Amino acid sequence: MQFETLIVEEKEGVAKILLNRPDQAHTINLQMAEELHRAALFCEESESVRAVLLTSMGKMFCAGGDLASFAEADNASQALKEITFHLHAAISRFARMEAPLVVAVNGVAAGAGFSLALLGDLTLAAESARFSMAYTAVALTPDGGSTFTLPRLIGEKRAKELMLTNRRLSANEALDWGLVNQVFPDDQLAEEAEALARSLAKGPTRAFGAVKSLLLTRDSLEAQLDREARSIAERGHGEDGSEGIRAFLEKRKPAFSGKN
Repeated sequence: MQFETLIVEEKEGVAKILLNRPDQAHTINLQMAEELHRAALFCEESESVRAVLLTSMGKMFCAGGDLASFAEADNASQALKEITFHLHAAISRFARMEAPLVVAVNGVAAGAGFSLALLGDLTLAAESARFSMAYTAVALTPDGGSTFTLPRLIGEKRAKELMLTNRRLSANEALDWGLVNQVFPDDQLAEEAEALARSLAKGPTRAFGAVKSLLLTRDSLEAQLDREARSIAERGHGEDGSEGIRAFLEKRKPAFSGKN
């Protein structure tokens, strides 16, 4: 696949996606939204992709939507609907694909960039990273799934604070609030994120996908108990489940294939 606003590479079971609009602070225009959608489809459909790493080039992660393209559009409402159509389709597929998603936030994550940071199954940040919702500062409302993910991570009160005041969080504040999993010195982030993605790519991909699905579908306790029972039974019957159990009993490291 050919991309202009992204760099997409696959190696050793890891699909690495880099946002690549450095002169525009990696802001999301229609082309990038469409390309993120195509990249997500590739990751979801590829049998060889067992983990995904999303980050960006340079010292900026993503400054959000491309406001200049909105201002230049003949119909701003239509332009925003087209962009969110593809962006939201990409986010849904990243969230529901079996391969775990690692997001490495290497700088400012604002607006939709913040939403992308929240999307990670595991999110790592550089010490220089900064997080801001930023939407209401330009009289817009959040997109990218953040009104769903953010309250679930930090509670409604804190989510409202970030969305209404546009308070900027440092990397360590984001860690303290539970928005990221780990913070690393800037020059170590890429190496740590790639190592984590490679480690996950060697794991039980189907089980990872089932965990993601269970966490996305919570409602009543009884319904969730039923989903958990069905899921663990399916995984235990699969190839990786059988290998995991055997390896535990034989006191050795499992060799997961990523298959059922």
